[in-house]
Amino acid sequence: MNKQYPIHKTEEQWLEELGHDRYHILRGKGTERPFTGKYNLHAEPGTYSCGACRTPLFESNSKFDSGCGWPSFDESIPGRVEYIRDTSHGMIRTEILCAQCGSHLGHVFNDGPTQTGQRYCVNSLSIDFKTES
Repeated sequence: MNKQYPIHKTEEQWLEELGHDRYHILRGKGTERPFTGKYNLHAEPGTYSCGACRTPLFESNSKFDSGCGWPSFDESIPGRVEYIRDTSHGMIRTEILCAQCGSHLGHVFNDGPTQTGQRYCVNSLSIDFKTES
């Protein structure tokens, strides 16, 4: 990643803090297998934050079960997600990154079933959850 983000660490620091699996997803732009993530069917009220820097990204009221196998949201908290054109794997998609640290979250698609028309498809390993207090 070449862009400087407000939260910046070396890749060695990220690996030490995140561990191999989370580092692979968040910093290496990996993808977890569908239907395996702990937040896929999670439905408690609260806030989902970046698994790397803890920046709040999604509110639980924007989460829905899309059936795709990954946690899905119809909108993000304004200003918290960065959008990047992704042409990897022979596809044209929009990658979503944490706007504070540049970590990979997943992709957003224009096929959501709610009024926003958006489906933020997020890796469970890319996020943490804090229960509403």
